[in-house]
Amino acid sequence: MTVLLSVLTCPSCGMRTEETMPTDACQFFWECPSCRTVSRPRQGDCCVYCSYGTVPCPPIQDGKACCS
Repeated sequence: MTVLLSVLTCPSCGMRTEETMPTDACQFFWECPSCRTVSRPRQGDCCVYCSYGTVPCPPIQDGKACCS
């Protein structure tokens, strides 16, 4: 079963917020609701959930390539 909730941690201020991951698109940008910093995936990661989330994105969970 694919988990759709992930807690993202802002790399700038450390704020943690629970987000629902999209199943039909990758999320390349995420704006922190606290400091308004816009984060992008770290090098080698496919999306912000794989970089800053507690759960990887749905395609990765399902053993597929992200955003293919």
